[in-house]
Amino acid sequence: MPESSGKGSGTNPWLIAVAVMIATFMEVMDTSIASVAVPYIAGSTASTTDEAEWVLTVYLVANAVFLPASNYFAQRFGRKRFLMFSLALFTLASFLCGIAPTLPFILLARIIQGAGGGALQPLSQAILLESFPPAKQGQALGVYALGVVLAPVIGPAFGGYLTDTLSWRWAFYINIPVGILALVLQSKFLPDSKPEGKKAGAFDGIGFGLLGLWIGCLQFILDKGQEDDWFADARIRWAAGILIVTFVLFLIREFRHKKPLVDLRAFSDRNLAIGCALVFALGAVLYGLTTILPVFYQTLLGYSATASGFAVSPRGLGSVAASLIVGALVSKFDARWMVAAGFAVLGVSGLWLADLTLDISPSTEFWPIAVSGIGLAMIFVPLSKVALATVGKKGTGNASGIFNFLRNVGGSIGISAANTIAQRHLQSHRNDLVRTYTGASWILRRQLTLLSQRLSAHAGLAGHTATLRGFSITSTTLNAQAQLYAYVDVLRYFGFICLICVPFAFLLSKPAKDAQGAG
Repeated sequence: MPESSGKGSGTNPWLIAVAVMIATFMEVMDTSIASVAVPYIAGSTASTTDEAEWVLTVYLVANAVFLPASNYFAQRFGRKRFLMFSLALFTLASFLCGIAPTLPFILLARIIQGAGGGALQPLSQAILLESFPPAKQGQALGVYALGVVLAPVIGPAFGGYLTDTLSWRWAFYINIPVGILALVLQSKFLPDSKPEGKKAGAFDGIGFGLLGLWIGCLQFILDKGQEDDWFADARIRWAAGILIVTFVLFLIREFRHKKPLVDLRAFSDRNLAIGCALVFALGAVLYGLTTILPVFYQTLLGYSATASGFAVSPRGLGSVAASLIVGALVSKFDARWMVAAGFAVLGVSGLWLADLTLDISPSTEFWPIAVSGIGLAMIFVPLSKVALATVGKKGTGNASGIFNFLRNVGGSIGISAANTIAQRHLQSHRNDLVRTYTGASWILRRQLTLLSQRLSAHAGLAGHTATLRGFSITSTTLNAQAQLYAYVDVLRYFGFICLICVPFAFLLSKPAKDAQGAG
């Protein structure tokens, strides 16, 4: 596809990097910033929390559907023009989300916002690869990684702060000035691109519809599975059936169509195929950890939304430091070793994080959380470069869309898996703990005696009442300990997944030194 690049436009490519990174950062952060505002949205729109959670779901579905489709629209209308249109649509939809008076209104606005945001990640990545020479592409991807890795980490903290101090509506209003700034920078610094127009072919509407159906069903299953006991619920079974049928039809359509919405033949490139598998795992771990840690701090340690967000913020510090360093080193060292080392670091940090107790302070977990951020940056920057290094210039947009799409799908599955494991293992750990606290247990008798004495002495409760209150306190403590063990299981599973990924990094082929994503 004939596109001009920063390399030949006379524009400093770092200005291009800033222009596209701001938009990427804003869009990725929006996947998590609204999560802490869900209860407030429910109260403001007179809906239940379960209904308000669709604010998160519809955004993810629309974003996932339009993400792989962005390459076609970029070809037809021009990369710069379509990127700026998508950013303007995202910014406008953010305003509509902020003024939404009812839940249906905000859901419609979130669909529009997700559709606009779907193009920002792959187009930004493709523009970066084309704007920098091969020796500088690693540094450019380091800047891009700041948006992709850092945004989901600080999103809950920033959203919690805005919600606590102003209103949940400001979680959306904040996008407006940022979006306008990004539009001004992109208009000024992005090189003009020549659209293909009718040469891009007819739009694959059938493939787009099938993609939307199976993605929607997948997201519904992931959101409602644990709540409705998975396949014990008829709606989940129907959704699973539709998912399988539409997914198979989608594969057939895209492989057999001359101008597919998503060119799945790109998976014949070994680096892209393995890179997509690894970034899928990375997305699951990143979003799973981003979800589970704030919940741990809020439910078991009693932190506010803002405080829990700040408690996990050291990952952002680690990501910022590592992204800049790794970006400078990735062009000098074998990217496969850096990816493998990154998964090893992330895996070890996950196992380190699993050393949790109910008595920890935020400072206790500072280093394992910060190290996990370093591991994320060590993976994402070189993996992005090597996965897109051999697809050729014409395939960069399509490959980048697939790469980012699978990271997002992995994130959705990781969030669902983390929540499911936390809930299911809570029950099993509680059953195990209850068996040790039988009537014959001297530990239980001593605990109840001590509690009864303290409640009688300090709360003025009678003997029988103090004993009952002691039972209640013991039951609460037991539940908290069981939940803690469940969270530990989640962290260990994620750690082991990362360690399993280490050897797969060496299945990537080492691209030539002058290889680049742009071809």
